[in-house]
Amino acid sequence: MWPATLSEPFLPAFPVKRNYTFLALLLLLLLALPGRAQELQAEVTITTDNVTVSDRQLIQQMKNDMQSFLNTRTWTNLTYKPEERIRCRLFVSIQKIPQNGTYECITRIVTTRPVYGTGYETNLMSFADKGWVFNYTPQQPLDYSENAFVSNLSSLLSFYAYVIIGMDQDSFSRLGGNAYFDRARNILSTAGSQSQENDQGWKDTGDTRSRYALLTNLQDPQLEGVRTGAYGYYRQGMDVFITKPEEARASVFTALQGVQQVAIRRPATVLVRSFFDAKADEIANIFRTSPDAEQKQKVVSMLSEVDPTNSAKYQAILK
Repeated sequence: MWPATLSEPFLPAFPVKRNYTFLALLLLLLLALPGRAQELQAEVTITTDNVTVSDRQLIQQMKNDMQSFLNTRTWTNLTYKPEERIRCRLFVSIQKIPQNGTYECITRIVTTRPVYGTGYETNLMSFADKGWVFNYTPQQPLDYSENAFVSNLSSLLSFYAYVIIGMDQDSFSRLGGNAYFDRARNILSTAGSQSQENDQGWKDTGDTRSRYALLTNLQDPQLEGVRTGAYGYYRQGMDVFITKPEEARASVFTALQGVQQVAIRRPATVLVRSFFDAKADEIANIFRTSPDAEQKQKVVSMLSEVDPTNSAKYQAILK
């Protein structure tokens, strides 16, 4: 039996040699191991053109808190180098302040991705959420729990953090964003049942341009062509454009055909609209310099049909 007390400290019966060299090497090894880093490099802009705000410091604090919330958390188990962090911008336009501390906003989320071997950044997403409603006080820090509802603002930011990461992962591997869209779904379900701000964006209200509709589109097998097209567009297209421009254009064209099939099958989905909002100018630039006149004509014909809003930009490809 172990004694209840020990009057003398236990000492080994042999001398101990301290291996300082081993300890130093172990420390260096631990320091060299890749650590988990923050995934997002977010920039938040808040505008108040439609409301009267006397306390400008409060708005600045709101911006800082949102930005810090997105940038200082680790959202995944992936390892990101500082230069690999996903750049995203949130443009928050306050539309109403119905009562002190409550804000109704339109927020546009824009996220970009670097193109391999270049200094160019390509848009991944441009999406306007017109239903942001949240309570905010500077004295109450933003917090997040994956398994519990904390606040509508933290849920909004967390939801889009996972959507942004998911879309970024889709661009590097086929359907690579699945796990992150699942996490966004958990947030949507929890916030939809527990939010007190009457935020209809968490629910299926029939609004085809809501965040509910966006995530539902991203997880709909019938619309998978947009997501698989993202891999072809970015990884097999944009990332090889410098060295293999003709192969890159062919991959982008194939990706656009996948988006076209989705648009024909399910017209006016928010996922297709968001894709062209982000890509129309870039697509026009990609094919404007193509030496293949037949390819250019096919692209213009296809895109003018599925994205008539930007038909003038596509017509410029032929000039």
